[in-house]
Amino acid sequence: MNIGEIGAVLRRRWYVMAPLTLCGVLAGVQLYQSVPVAYQSQSSVALLDSTAVAELAPTFGNPIANAGGSLVVTADVLIRTLSGADAARALQGLGVTDPYTVGFAANASGPMLTLTVTGTNRAKVLKETTTLTDFAGEQLDALQSAAKVKRQYYVQAAPVVLPQTPKPQLKARYQQVLAVLIAGLVAGFTASFVLESLLASRRRRREAAEAAAGQAGKNTPRVRKRTRHRELDATALLTGYLGMAFFIPSNLTLPGLGGVGTPANVFALLALFWYLATWLTGRIRPTPGTRLPRVAMWLLAVSVLASYLANASRGSSHKEVLGADRGLIGLLVWVSLVVLITAGIQDRARLDVLLRRAVVMGAVVAAIGYYDFFTATNIAEKISIPGLQSSVAQITTLDRGAFTRPRSTTAQPLEFGGMLALLLPFAIQQAFDPVRAHLKRWRRWAPVALMGGALPLTVSRTSIIGALIVVLVMVPRWKPQRRWTTFGLLLGSVAVFKVMVPGLIGTITTLFASFVSNSDSSTQARTVKYSAIVPYLEERPLFGRGLGTFTPDLYFFTDNQYMLTLAEMGLLGLLALLALFFTGIHQGGAIRRLAAGESDRELGQAFFASALVALVSAATFDALSFPMFAGMFFLTIAAGGSYLGFIRRAAPEPRTLENPCPPTAQLPAPQPTAARTGRMQPAP
Repeated sequence: MNIGEIGAVLRRRWYVMAPLTLCGVLAGVQLYQSVPVAYQSQSSVALLDSTAVAELAPTFGNPIANAGGSLVVTADVLIRTLSGADAARALQGLGVTDPYTVGFAANASGPMLTLTVTGTNRAKVLKETTTLTDFAGEQLDALQSAAKVKRQYYVQAAPVVLPQTPKPQLKARYQQVLAVLIAGLVAGFTASFVLESLLASRRRRREAAEAAAGQAGKNTPRVRKRTRHRELDATALLTGYLGMAFFIPSNLTLPGLGGVGTPANVFALLALFWYLATWLTGRIRPTPGTRLPRVAMWLLAVSVLASYLANASRGSSHKEVLGADRGLIGLLVWVSLVVLITAGIQDRARLDVLLRRAVVMGAVVAAIGYYDFFTATNIAEKISIPGLQSSVAQITTLDRGAFTRPRSTTAQPLEFGGMLALLLPFAIQQAFDPVRAHLKRWRRWAPVALMGGALPLTVSRTSIIGALIVVLVMVPRWKPQRRWTTFGLLLGSVAVFKVMVPGLIGTITTLFASFVSNSDSSTQARTVKYSAIVPYLEERPLFGRGLGTFTPDLYFFTDNQYMLTLAEMGLLGLLALLALFFTGIHQGGAIRRLAAGESDRELGQAFFASALVALVSAATFDALSFPMFAGMFFLTIAAGGSYLGFIRRAAPEPRTLENPCPPTAQLPAPQPTAARTGRMQPAP
């Protein structure tokens, strides 16, 4: 179904689309007029150690100031105290009845707190912010008094930003109105195609009944005119998604949507509506044998919705509510990719085209990474698109050792390396594919060279581990001649890097050596945070706090997808995530076992390697928080399920007791006779 046909259905069912859209508009107007404007005021408080601490402390000193050796721990204790139920009751007695939040100041590495009050009365909000700021200092003194700290060793709470004049929060209001309008449009769209499907089904039944009664000649349906437009399919839509995902920097998003609002993600959501319209009108049906990725996505969707409800039931802050809403949008994007590939692509040739396009575009992104590395710049800084804004505070180049870590059009070097490691197995498989043997050698091997060569340039353990997994999974399955040739090329590549980029191999070796000896500062910073997750997990172990709510500005960076999933979606979410990873691994192994040809067996091994890279990479950074990596992960998982369905349908049926003989097409070739071989057959 193309865009013109979708528009024709909406025009025919205008009496459904128009009223529901009008209801959405009226509801939005009513919401805009009835919901009061919220005002927000903030203040900032810094914790300062006492001057007496510089002198020799008494026997015990100040246990709060010395807890963990940093006032950051003291600030965390104060945040937890102010966020507790006892503090909330005490503040209500002081007149603070509007919602308030207390957290670490954004982009601050020291013990600095931000206090925020949100309400509908401007003067009251300002007064409550002042009360909350004074109360924070009183609570800090009370904590130290309870610990029997001497007055000269008290940590002081010094306001560094006085309560600000409350500002109207129109953004949240507009977001609510926009959500109602979108709900009306979606309801009208869905109802129009549901009605179209019901009427078309009734018309087909009536025509079938008339034909059975011998009246088919009187009511012959009109011949459908051929359209001049090329039929729009899932591969074309997904190609558009890939183009936006790869070539629009992933930090550029639509205003108000955060990191999930990339143009590629918005396009994927629109493509989901195309599939819904095509499916409701009976134009497309999910292909057999492709259910496994959709089942895994169903498990993930259940865990996300459960965490969303858990977030709504715990009295979360406004920022956490918005984060949970963005988590639902991200889930819809992932569902769209899986559904479009597994249920929307009906022809294996079109699936091959999609995977080849993904590899070619990934190679172009890798080539841009070379430019970033050798020019010590970041091309994402130079790209500005009207209507889009950066979802991160500042995009700058990152260095490690004497080298600039490239990120190309991704948001971070880890995302750049992880995405390339996901696609590298398919680039290798396509280079060896006999179907593409007619192409020139440079066209087949350029993506492999670009992607494989860009991985060490990121100076990242994630990239090197991903490359090693690809080698260890794919190379042992090859024939000895190809295997030894590969080992020679790898050794030659190391020598080339050592000559062309002096110091790079030594920096990477030092990086792994410091990791093994636990002397690397980045590794220590990550492992220290693992214990910090435990209190949040103990608080909500099963469903978590809500997908998208554990943001760095409210809590801290996790740099580990498994730990982040435990905090946001609990144990249920972790099990659903692991089910996705092992689904990809299982699909790769099943394709390899069922494939009849060597090319398909290598394709199965590529899916196996890609899923294993995702499984291991998720332990090195918060992978699904980056839109390009997440998109490629779900695309490869869905493509593996679709390929498995095609191969299962082409595989020979197993023999049974009822049907012990194979089909005629699968019978073994007849043995050569005496007349063909020239040999006499022995007498019976």
